[in-house]
Amino acid sequence: MAHYVDGLVIPITKKNLNTYPRLAQKAARVWKDHGALEFRECVGDDLNVEMGLSFPRGVKTKPGETVLVSYIVFKSRAHPIASTQR
Repeated sequence: MAHYVDGLVIPITKKNLNTYPRLAQKAARVWKDHGALEFRECVGDDLNVEMGLSFPRGVKTKPGETVLVSYIVFKSRAHPIASTQR
């Protein structure tokens, strides 16, 4: 079965990585309240790739920053919209 995936790429300072999980847990609850089937946060590591457009270059990270890649899975593209109209 095909699902709809929405994604985010967020720059964050490495010193704030330890405090970010609390915010991510709150975000997961909000997304799931709006119909998300799954919510994942991934922290970038070893991102100095030379081929293609890397996430750090795409969001123009500054020294001392890394990226978080988040994705939210919904039943369909219309599903998150329908879920907010309850």
